[in-house]
Amino acid sequence: MEADRLSYRYPDGRLALDNLSLNIEPGERLGIIGASGAGKSTFLLHLNGVLLPSSGAIRIAGEAVGRGNLTRIRGRVGIVFQNPDDQLFTPTVEEDVAFGPLNMGCNPAETAERVALALHQMKLEGYEKRSTHDLSFGEKRRVALATVLAMRPSVIAFDEPFANLDPAMVEQLIGVIQGLDATVVLISQEILPAIASVDRLAVFHAGKLAAVGPALEIAADRALLQRCGIDFHFYAGIWARILKPPSAP
Repeated sequence: MEADRLSYRYPDGRLALDNLSLNIEPGERLGIIGASGAGKSTFLLHLNGVLLPSSGAIRIAGEAVGRGNLTRIRGRVGIVFQNPDDQLFTPTVEEDVAFGPLNMGCNPAETAERVALALHQMKLEGYEKRSTHDLSFGEKRRVALATVLAMRPSVIAFDEPFANLDPAMVEQLIGVIQGLDATVVLISQEILPAIASVDRLAVFHAGKLAAVGPALEIAADRALLQRCGIDFHFYAGIWARILKPPSAP
């Protein structure tokens, strides 16, 4: 997957991406971090053609994303949105997960197999007939991911996957992401869970690529993080107080 001098300007004239180039290798787990307004979500929406470039290109397996190939591209790239209600719209869990494969042309038997496997991967067996409206937020997140897994894309992109999750759910989701058999692109303001989930980090700043490299090296570069408005190192002092051995009597 490649972004080649990608730029995007919103209709109001705001430049959200500015001549940004970035390569993502097959099977890689890449995290994208940056302050609000850095261009992260805008970039994500280019990966399967929700947005199309003002200039430059996004290429998936060498094929530039454009109006003429959106169906094929969306079969390769699945996006898990921050709000699961943006993806869940049929009466039951089973129907939601089956929707994508059926629209890809899968027959009922193959669709049923994909649904069963996706629900198993998300530990959602027994949820088939449940209404998505009655699920907890965390359960909806898992169903939303199952809808993408059932499509069997080669790339899975996550938009703020850790937002509004309790610590136990964050830990569970990190395990799920690490176990995915796909290229993963993950944008997150929750930097610590992102570091735990990915191999490399890309830092976006004002629509540009400020840095990219091994996750731990990028995370350790406090000057870079401060320059881009995402310094999280103050957490170290909090953890030091939490983990400090109790004083002897």
